Amino acid sequence: MAWLLVIVAGLLETGFAVCLKLSHGFTRLWPTIAFAAFALGSFGLLTLALRKLDVGPAYAIWTGIGAAGTAIYGMVFLGDIVSTLKIVSISLVVVGVIGLQLSGSAQ
Repeated sequence: MAWLLVIVAGLLETGFAVCLKLSHGFTRLWPTIAFAAFALGSFGLLTLALRKLDVGPAYAIWTGIGAAGTAIYGMVFLGDIVSTLKIVSISLVVVGVIGLQLSGSAQ
């Protein structure tokens, strides 16, 4: 259950990063409100998950989902540049957090 919380928190991290961009420096009301809601939800769920999980792997997976998800969202929906290097780098992030999880987390 704790890992599910980390995964959902990572998806919410993607949401708050995208809304941060869409808020244009907190000058647009609804993206700013969405940013705050996603950020609060993301940090709240991560906090709950950390009651049962080691901080290193949990934080790595949270940030990995957020970073990879945000980059993919930007390329698909926001017109960010798509390049082979970017796709390989996202893949390395995903492989890295999987490797960290497999390396010894007991939970």
